[in-house]
Amino acid sequence: MMWTVMAVVAALMIGHAMPQISQWRNFSWFERWLDFLHYQLLLKPSWQNAWGLLVCIAVPALAVGLLVHWLDGFFAFLVALVTMLYTWGPRDLDLDVNAIIAAEGIEAKETAAKALYEEGQPVSLDGPVVVAAVFESALTRWFAVLFWFLLLGPAGALAYRLLYLQVHHKHEMALPEGLQTAAGRVLNAAHCPPAHLMVFSMALAANFDKVVQVWRDWFNQGGLRFDYAFLANAATASVASELADEAADADDGPSSAPALLELRDAMSLAWRMLLLWLAVLAVFVLAGLVN
Repeated sequence: MMWTVMAVVAALMIGHAMPQISQWRNFSWFERWLDFLHYQLLLKPSWQNAWGLLVCIAVPALAVGLLVHWLDGFFAFLVALVTMLYTWGPRDLDLDVNAIIAAEGIEAKETAAKALYEEGQPVSLDGPVVVAAVFESALTRWFAVLFWFLLLGPAGALAYRLLYLQVHHKHEMALPEGLQTAAGRVLNAAHCPPAHLMVFSMALAANFDKVVQVWRDWFNQGGLRFDYAFLANAATASVASELADEAADADDGPSSAPALLELRDAMSLAWRMLLLWLAVLAVFVLAGLVN
């Protein structure tokens, strides 16, 4: 729908121009909703599975979906815009990467780099590891939200973000173990389609042969499956290839430490991929495939 496309573009522009909007992304209401369900429903073993997960997420997502369905025109656009702004991020990826680059000293850089890693993950400034962290963040902050928004509308974007919170903020959510396991499996499956599209756009925006070879190697190890390890491998191979080409063209060698060069190139590549997604979306609109 046209309002969906307009909401995506407007949300990206507003979010980039006003990074402080991340402070508005508060999901404490979802914690209260889960607390209510916890005592009413989720303590029963029969609900500690995909059905219980569906209840947790479907009710708020369905409410947004029905609201968009009942509204039309400008008001539907407003709901889509607010939902996109709310589910994007929640932190600004550019700011997090720039904070690492600007930090002085290893300890300061490692402290800044914590923003790229999930809770409990070891923090590393090693080039391939930090590149993988950038693209994992790009997946969860940008591309997965955008994919499910375009596929299922605002309800899809909200459902994805709530699912992500259940898995990666489990201490705040305090869900039963069975429900946590189900949420982890569903989230992994939800990441696979946008991850594949990310790699395809990465191939078009960077070294096509390198990226396709990484994806082919992953496929040959077990066929299509709910696993997106190929994303990190393709990203590190692509960034390494681009930096090797730059080094070959440079007369006086690299101007920054290798890890910082890899960070900058990874962020640049992520932006090129996002712009490619938006360009393809614009073509679909102009061709009448999205109306």
